[in-house]
Amino acid sequence: MTKLKLALLAIGAGLFAGAAPPALAQVKLGAVGPLTGGIAAFGAQMRAGVEAAVADINARGGILGERIELIVADDGGKPEQGKAAANKLITDQVKFVVGHINSGISIAASQDYEEAGVLQISPATTNPVFTGRKLWNTFRTCGRDDQQGPVAGAFIAASYKDRKVAVVHDKTAYGKGLADEMLKAMNKGGLKEVLLEGINPGEKDYSALVSKMKAAGADLVYFGGLHAEAGLIVRQMRDQGMKTVLMGGDALTDKEFWSVAGPGAEGTLMTFGPDPRQNPAAAEIVEAFKAKGIDPEGYVLYSYAAVQVIQQAAEATKSLDPKKVAEKMHSGMVFDTVLGPLSFDKNGDITKLDYVVYVWKDGGYAPL
Repeated sequence: MTKLKLALLAIGAGLFAGAAPPALAQVKLGAVGPLTGGIAAFGAQMRAGVEAAVADINARGGILGERIELIVADDGGKPEQGKAAANKLITDQVKFVVGHINSGISIAASQDYEEAGVLQISPATTNPVFTGRKLWNTFRTCGRDDQQGPVAGAFIAASYKDRKVAVVHDKTAYGKGLADEMLKAMNKGGLKEVLLEGINPGEKDYSALVSKMKAAGADLVYFGGLHAEAGLIVRQMRDQGMKTVLMGGDALTDKEFWSVAGPGAEGTLMTFGPDPRQNPAAAEIVEAFKAKGIDPEGYVLYSYAAVQVIQQAAEATKSLDPKKVAEKMHSGMVFDTVLGPLSFDKNGDITKLDYVVYVWKDGGYAPL
């Protein structure tokens, strides 16, 4: 993560720039996520993707001849700070926002953005409620928990049908929501959990939880929550001699998970979309990131794609009015992005369903 954070200033200076002359006017775009705090790794992913996309688009003439002015805000991964960050962007008169990362923060902030006439597109918010309220302004370039959870649940029911599964979540909109969706599918597949527990994010000692899982004889622990807590749980399971496999969701897609968990993370499972780094549409930008010492893992390219969508919708509409841009995004238009072709349904969700099971090995993750 150190290289990623240090490279952000370089990206903003135009390392991804093309040869066309820069645009002169300005359209304000906000990028907001947890740039500090326990999940700052994901905020850094978001920021890297947005800054690279803005640099590229500005170098090619901007959007409708207007240069993008990027305003970055830190929500700290906390609800109160998230609301303050959203209101700051609104006060700064942004028209479009890429973010937030946390589902609970995105859901709350989206209402403020709607009232202010701001279009919001999140690269990582997966809770169905975010787009389920059918607000005009909410979109995401990622999938939903009620798509991701069933993939994990069906996999577990088929692969662990004669074994014991414990389920743990962090009580958040993301973590509990994902665990609930996984449970529905796993139970439907005929497998009942032997333990269901909630934890408080930010805790450091999970030895009591691990003891419960050990007493229950868990062969697999499904965790709905973020990578820091997942890593600590894995490490403390190994400390107690448990070889139990942990499985989680897309919030494990950062190398900091391995750093926290240690070598005991080998064999950890998770769900995530097809690795965008392997997508031919992203080859050029992936090489540009790697040339600067940045691994565009996790949600880097999802964030880059969010800016591409805004640009293409605005140009197709010939307008920078967020409501007109949103109408075009809802129209079924197919956008050419680093994630491949993307289109959105009437709620603002992407129309393709493509979650995959991955396994962690040697400090990285690959499809199972």
